[in-house]
Amino acid sequence: MICTTFHRNSCNEAYLYFGSRAAAGRPVGWRLRQHHRYYHCLYSPAEAASAETNASRRPQDGTAAASLTTVASEATADNAPFQVVSEQFADLRVLRYQVPGFETLEPQQKELLYYLYEAALCGREISYDQNFKHNLRVRRTLEAIWPANQQQIAGTTNTQRVDEANKLNIYTKRVWFSNGVHHHYSTRKFVPECSPAYFAQLVKSVDSSTLPLEKGESVDQFLAVITPIIFDPNVSAKRVNQEKDADLVATSANNFYEGVTQKEAEDFYAKKIDKKDPRPVSYGLNSKLMKDEKGQLVERTWKVGGMYGEALTQVAYWLGKAAEVAENPEQKLALQRLINYYTTGDLKTWDDYNIAWVRDTKSRTDVVNGFIEVYGDPLGYRASYESVVSFKDLEATKRIKAIGDQAQWFEDNSPILPKHKKKNVVGITAKVITTVVESGDAAPATPIGINLPNATWIRKEHGSKSVNLGNIVDAYGQADAGGSLDEFAYSAEEKARARKFAGLAGKLHTDMHEVIGHASGQINPGVGTPKETLKSYASAIEEGRADLVALYYLMDNKLVQLGVVPSLEVGKAEYDNYIRNGLMGQLVRLPLGETVEEAHMRNRQMVAKWAYEKGKKANVIEKVTKDGKTYFKINDYQKLRGLFGQLLRELQRLTSEGDYAAAKNLIETYGVKVDPVLHKEVLARYEKLNIAPYAGFIQPKLVPVEQNGKIVDVKVEYPSDFAQQMLEYSRKYKFLPNYN
Repeated sequence: MICTTFHRNSCNEAYLYFGSRAAAGRPVGWRLRQHHRYYHCLYSPAEAASAETNASRRPQDGTAAASLTTVASEATADNAPFQVVSEQFADLRVLRYQVPGFETLEPQQKELLYYLYEAALCGREISYDQNFKHNLRVRRTLEAIWPANQQQIAGTTNTQRVDEANKLNIYTKRVWFSNGVHHHYSTRKFVPECSPAYFAQLVKSVDSSTLPLEKGESVDQFLAVITPIIFDPNVSAKRVNQEKDADLVATSANNFYEGVTQKEAEDFYAKKIDKKDPRPVSYGLNSKLMKDEKGQLVERTWKVGGMYGEALTQVAYWLGKAAEVAENPEQKLALQRLINYYTTGDLKTWDDYNIAWVRDTKSRTDVVNGFIEVYGDPLGYRASYESVVSFKDLEATKRIKAIGDQAQWFEDNSPILPKHKKKNVVGITAKVITTVVESGDAAPATPIGINLPNATWIRKEHGSKSVNLGNIVDAYGQADAGGSLDEFAYSAEEKARARKFAGLAGKLHTDMHEVIGHASGQINPGVGTPKETLKSYASAIEEGRADLVALYYLMDNKLVQLGVVPSLEVGKAEYDNYIRNGLMGQLVRLPLGETVEEAHMRNRQMVAKWAYEKGKKANVIEKVTKDGKTYFKINDYQKLRGLFGQLLRELQRLTSEGDYAAAKNLIETYGVKVDPVLHKEVLARYEKLNIAPYAGFIQPKLVPVEQNGKIVDVKVEYPSDFAQQMLEYSRKYKFLPNYN
């Protein structure tokens, strides 16, 4: 993602865009970047003031945990209202998005997108199993008792039982949303608020043949195993642990390793990796590391005929159908190489595919499909399955293309050391896309920006693709996030600037983060990749580096000259938001008393806190108390830009040189510790706003129209019930066993 990245370089980051859509019509919310993937976790600021009239506010009744009915809408082509917000529960909001322009595509392009849509969804169960080895069994249990639980709600007046049933419903939806029992962002385990006794009663009430029992297992034996997996918060407590000095592999609950320690894994790859290899493969990217019967470390490769082979066989089948109707020879070659990769599991073939994919610049349609981002692995080797199917938005692409076309100028004028600059920035393809469907690690929570491939040498020699998910960003903009700008912005001037420019500023930050941020700089020969040199700090440093490139240039007159901003007030709006979020806003994602572990949150706090501390003498950023509330206001935007440039130079230096000690010092000093007094204040202020801090999407549904056994058209439907879509997916795309 694909800030998250594709070279989403590993950007599963999120930052809160505090704002109000009241005047300017643009709600603001969380933007998550995962690697080179930019995520939006609440809502991005909407630009058009007219949106205010098209979306109604949800009731402020304080029932954040209860299901929320649809509230935000927009007019569709036939003037029927399109409901953007479906429901809200726990800390999550479920939204919907449209696919404008799909009907104007050629029949062959629609057919191609349908095949890619099927390929994407056929791999979705892989993500569940990668996240935690018990996830599929847990999910299938919850789905088996779902009908019985709905009967409890509809068939009784016993309020206690209805309450238990509603709590179990919420837990089930959270599992669907997070692709497992760990929170999709914090990676902490969440547990049901209903009682284990109620859960057990439901399990015993259904036909045992519908339960995911192992061979010879009784229902009582099954309950003895599954109950602590679901209800005990201390069993497999974190999917990804990044605590300093911990064994990051042994204490992480993901299914990328089994019976292996961090040292064993690091030693295993240290023997494989040649740091002098100018074109290394991505070791460990598509396999599980475990021990065989003799105690020797082995990789179980994810491929047809290997681990996850049942699902990947289906993925490869639909990719094959897509290749038959490819738009051109370049696209067909890329798809054929992807099929070959899934068939063989060969990592050199993966590189060949990525090169072919980058070279396909003429196709209107496109797809990301593979094991892409490594955020789920604390060591940064193994990647999660994901897919994003799309087509280019021709008009909207003009803005992002203007930046990509000037990539060499941005590199030449960067504040980084001359020896760390690329002499020839090649092959950056920048575009805005219309998303058709997302799957795996990209859904329901989605990136809003993607930059791929992740391999540094491919990016340097062959280029990369940077995209902004235009219709996803628009859907976030149509969902009302409430009045967080009024609560956390210091002055009327700051609020007015945000309402006028925050929408454009957010889009440009995403564009530049992906297009020129991840693509900038180079690693010194023989140093090795950041995951090898910077280890567990690599993702946070890379996201900080890309953020700083964007921040530095947001206050450059070059953007005015290019015509992408009307004035530097746009840059000031983004500076305000970045500091506000990095020092306060994102703290709402942390339980009181905890430190920051997630890579993107570490990056955000590190950049903002470093700038605040280093600028104290000149009062560049001022901490202000007004009416008993804390605010941070920027007094000198040009000096802050200079500080961002200094930090960018240092992050590029330690990346280029592989300076682990410097990376660790920066993150641990500025990106981890939280002021408990300020944290408590922020939580109290945010709670009053009753805004769910995370959002994701129900996916559109593609329906083929056939004549005489041939697809002649494809229609788009827009489901509105999250639970029903999840149940349908589970029935249609069930290819994997309970344990893999």
